[in-house]
Amino acid sequence: MIKKILKSYDYSLILAIFLLCSIGLVMVYSSSMITAVARYDAPSDFFFKKQLLALLGGTVLFLCMMAFPYRAYLNNTFLKIVFFGSFAVLFALFVFGSVAGGARSWFKLFGMSIQPGEFAKLCVIFYLAAIFEKKQPYIHNFGKAVLPPLAYAIGICLCVVIQPDLGTAIIIALIVIAMVACSGIGTKNIMRILILIGLCIAITLPFILMNSSHIFTKERVSRFTGFADPFKNEKGDGYQLVNSLYAIGSGGVTGLGLGNSVQKYGYLPESHTDFIMAVVSEELGAPGVIGILALLAFIILKGFLIARKCQDPFGTLLAAGISSMLGIQALVNLGGMTGLIPITGVTLPFISYGGSSMILLMIAMGVLVNISMFANYKKKYASNETTPDNVKNMPIPKQKPLSN
Repeated sequence: MIKKILKSYDYSLILAIFLLCSIGLVMVYSSSMITAVARYDAPSDFFFKKQLLALLGGTVLFLCMMAFPYRAYLNNTFLKIVFFGSFAVLFALFVFGSVAGGARSWFKLFGMSIQPGEFAKLCVIFYLAAIFEKKQPYIHNFGKAVLPPLAYAIGICLCVVIQPDLGTAIIIALIVIAMVACSGIGTKNIMRILILIGLCIAITLPFILMNSSHIFTKERVSRFTGFADPFKNEKGDGYQLVNSLYAIGSGGVTGLGLGNSVQKYGYLPESHTDFIMAVVSEELGAPGVIGILALLAFIILKGFLIARKCQDPFGTLLAAGISSMLGIQALVNLGGMTGLIPITGVTLPFISYGGSSMILLMIAMGVLVNISMFANYKKKYASNETTPDNVKNMPIPKQKPLSN
């Protein structure tokens, strides 16, 4: 039985995850070595060691999650912890949180920085997947099936917005939209949600206008003015984007070689976080960029294929939510780095420096691999005699799989 379970794991997905993490480690070291010495008076491998530690811790969690049956998360106690815990931790930020980059988004514990907003993404995915699965018998009932989980998601987004962390809030909102679209709620309910969003905007617009000086601070407005015409003010609002474009241009097709970036010498702020892909482009050229994007695309597409293959709504929505999170975060980061959208401060999954982000991603990947394992096991060894106890004893709702 153990052999059959081991054969059911998707090792190509596991290999792609750890290959991407390894590339990320190398690029974190290359892009942060100057920043560590010049800005933080630390050894050149300061950020590399912290990222390596986060990856090792994330790997342990990944192994635990890939072995733990995903349907156990349907437990009511777990869902209550997710629901109340996510709000409690986000509210605690306003009392105990530390300010970084103009946002109160971090806890400082034992010399480590923890960003609860990152874990809020996974909480939303778990909670929505579980609630929509339980409400499948009456999923077309807007008041009973759609409105309660939507209210939870809106509440989480508001808690993140007022930190303020607009980039994370946008990603959570887009994840919610993707999961709602996959839940099978129907076209009529989607139209009702759009109307509800319009009403929320109309209600909050006067508040926004009355507090425009506080909400639209100079720093936030500069992201839009820098995006609109970066070269008009390349020493001011457009500084980050202009230097990112310089890095991409100077790398050309072949790149300058690993470690040979010029922009990381103080010209490109946050070269190891938000703009690490610009350093990748400068040093490794088109092959490096294409390789990273291909691995990201492979993992994301695998995730959606797992969602399609899974036979129960909970697994389908979990896989779709995790894959959506990866795809949305990558698009937002790459869009800001290339000037296609305003800069949001969102990191690139698996590549950018960030301990909270790395641990969250490894937990999410462990869950995704576990869903894939169960789906493969059921397909290969469907008879009752060969079904492992942890699959056999888990109730699967007698429903049709979710529609595309």
